[in-house]
Amino acid sequence: MAAVFLVTLYEYSPLFYITVVFVCFLVTSGLVLAWSGLGVPVILRNLEETESSARMLKKQMKQVKNPFGLEILHPATASVTKGIILTPDCLEDCILTCYWGCSVQNLHKALQKHVYCFRIKTPQALEDALYSKYLYRQQYFIKKNDKEEKHCQLPEDAQVVDFGPVPRSCYPLVALLTLADEEDREIYDIISMVAVIHIPDESYRLPCRILYQYVLLAQGQYHELKQLFMSANSTAASSSDTSPGERSTDRSLLERAGLAEDEPELHEENSRDCVVCQNGTVNWVLLPCRHTCLCDGCIKYFQQCPMCRQFVQESFPLRSETEQDEDE
Repeated sequence: MAAVFLVTLYEYSPLFYITVVFVCFLVTSGLVLAWSGLGVPVILRNLEETESSARMLKKQMKQVKNPFGLEILHPATASVTKGIILTPDCLEDCILTCYWGCSVQNLHKALQKHVYCFRIKTPQALEDALYSKYLYRQQYFIKKNDKEEKHCQLPEDAQVVDFGPVPRSCYPLVALLTLADEEDREIYDIISMVAVIHIPDESYRLPCRILYQYVLLAQGQYHELKQLFMSANSTAASSSDTSPGERSTDRSLLERAGLAEDEPELHEENSRDCVVCQNGTVNWVLLPCRHTCLCDGCIKYFQQCPMCRQFVQESFPLRSETEQDEDE
């Protein structure tokens, strides 16, 4: 019956026949791709299927408290010869230990030892893991909530003006923050934090900044903190996408840790609004691209980031429904 209809249609108008066949092909292809989970327009999917896919993408979260904060003061003036000014901001009494010219290989071996051998919860534990593969060490005692500036500098007799061409075998500066009291180490899940800091010298003049930041857990894991791509004017909370806690925190904490960055793409008239509906408050972080741009209502309709079009593998909220209800 269908064959007779198509033959009759072709005899009546070949152009109309080709158009009908082409439209049927597009609709069939779209339905097949939508059923297989590939990126196709949302209009070809039913609401139940889209919501079920979004639920599968939600990342399991565990909220933890990070007692450490570290900020570089006046990064434009920092150099190997002049030194660097660090401003720690910790919730408990801590010890700041700075290692100049720390071996890259030994540092990452030390992080692995934290997982498999022993916990790096004191400066001595890190030194044992590094096998003294650094040029110079400085140490400061940091009182609770004390934001006193600490000036770190190589001694003049070190006569170091650069750390060689890239790729380098050592980091210019590695800052370790550890809890001073044994009792505090029993309370917090995060027992220490390692910050790898680039400092410009004669061979490598890029601006001073924190390259990597790792939080070390008492359970024997370590995780790298990464910034989220969101507007500087946004008052929404922010967190790390690789931290085990993926914790909710305010932007001031990220600024103290040196993780908050602006992204021109997200500057809107009201940066707190969802980039899709322009009405809901931004609350969802998309992984792996780390764009923070969707509200609770729009997150279930997207399998690709609306900013960069990268496929979303996982996502997590900055604030839970309970926290939002409490704020309201």
